[in-house]
Amino acid sequence: MNKVIFVTGAGRGLGTDIARQALAAGHQVVATGRRPEELEKTLGGPNDNLLVTKLDVTSLDDAHAAAQSAVDRFGRIDVLINNAGNFFAGYFEEVSPEHMRRQFETNLFGPMNVTRAVLPVMRRQRDGHVITLSSLAGQVGAEFTSAYAASKFAVEGWMEALHHDITPYNIRTTIVEPGYFRTELLVDASTTWPEPTIDDYAERTTATVEAWKNINGQQPGDPAKLAHALLAVVGQDQPPLRFVAGADAIEGVTAKAQELLAQVEASRELGGNLGHDAA
Repeated sequence: MNKVIFVTGAGRGLGTDIARQALAAGHQVVATGRRPEELEKTLGGPNDNLLVTKLDVTSLDDAHAAAQSAVDRFGRIDVLINNAGNFFAGYFEEVSPEHMRRQFETNLFGPMNVTRAVLPVMRRQRDGHVITLSSLAGQVGAEFTSAYAASKFAVEGWMEALHHDITPYNIRTTIVEPGYFRTELLVDASTTWPEPTIDDYAERTTATVEAWKNINGQQPGDPAKLAHALLAVVGQDQPPLRFVAGADAIEGVTAKAQELLAQVEASRELGGNLGHDAA
């Protein structure tokens, strides 16, 4: 069945692939981005099934306006795909408080803003599906990603709790945890690279920035295939609460799950008997 699919960050990378494939499959698409005039050209120009509208996800006013435009054009919103995001790289001590907050504004509060604007529509329909892009970094913290991983871990907790809030209204949720895909996350338009400011980190920062830049365009994951997989998830009556995407992500999340179980067992003797003694 064709759906109205609302995509954030549709101007490049994975968002563009999702919008293109959704249109090709006959869905009606609300493609949003900060530069709508460029976005429409990217998606092939005017199309009866396409609404291109401006949306800076850090603006709640933009989010409400975009949601209203979608309803005005198509009458409903069936699927929200929170795809927009960015990456503030660096070791924690060299990530400024301002950059840490900006990371959360886009990667956490951004999808919260858009979801806040779309949920009233879905509740009225008593139907909907909220999909939010997390990352392998939302399950596994890694060197040089403290800001990004913190924002994605927060996304995971928010979405996991949101599921319980909105399930009674027949609104499904899916957290997507991709590994390394060629999604343009590492291009300069999406990544803020740190300047070495602390001598202890300087050599590692310089080497790590170079290594990450060399990775760009060489990641193993194909975003077109990921977009196809996400549209398959959209078509499921009972979509998964989590969708782990990419062989590297599956391996990483599996290892993390095993590590967590081992840590629980290691805690059992000391941590399992901390209740009040019976009177």
